[in-house]
Amino acid sequence: MSLIKKSLSAVALCVAFTGQMSMAAEMEDTITVSSTAFANHDMVPLANSAYGDNVSPQLSWSNLPAGTVQLALVMDDPVVPMPQPFVHWVAYNIPAEASEIPGALTKEPVVTGVAGLEGMINGLNGIRQPGYFGPRPPVDGKLHAYHFRVYALDAALNLPEGLNKESLLEAIDGHILGTGMLMGHYEQK
Repeated sequence: MSLIKKSLSAVALCVAFTGQMSMAAEMEDTITVSSTAFANHDMVPLANSAYGDNVSPQLSWSNLPAGTVQLALVMDDPVVPMPQPFVHWVAYNIPAEASEIPGALTKEPVVTGVAGLEGMINGLNGIRQPGYFGPRPPVDGKLHAYHFRVYALDAALNLPEGLNKESLLEAIDGHILGTGMLMGHYEQK
């Protein structure tokens, strides 16, 4: 009987999390996301991992949908044994005119002094700190996947500091015009 209750609880968690994903999860990726640090489905370099220098990789995007006013970014790892993916980076209030985030971006909550990114906010990652937190999987024999997902938004939402992935997805729900994803991998041996 307890196994059934545990299974039902796990299903309820998945349904609740899926509900937060709303229409974005149903969208076909149309935005092209790339990096000079690694190609799609390649290994994330040691320097971009928390075992290395823990600096964010350079990211760029193209093919934004017409009407894009602002962008948001979420990086997470769905391989970790948790009810939802572990969040490594949340960024938002990214101007649509920006075509990239340079590597080794500041981890300060408000990004300043970076051309084209004025007003960008580093939200809270899975360790409840602002900015990028690189791959740091346990030595578990699993190749972990890191999803760098860009969201094109139809409005300048100008969201406040301190949002995590869940609160960001709630705030942008109904404003997402398109998405795109770059996937990197990392395994600690």
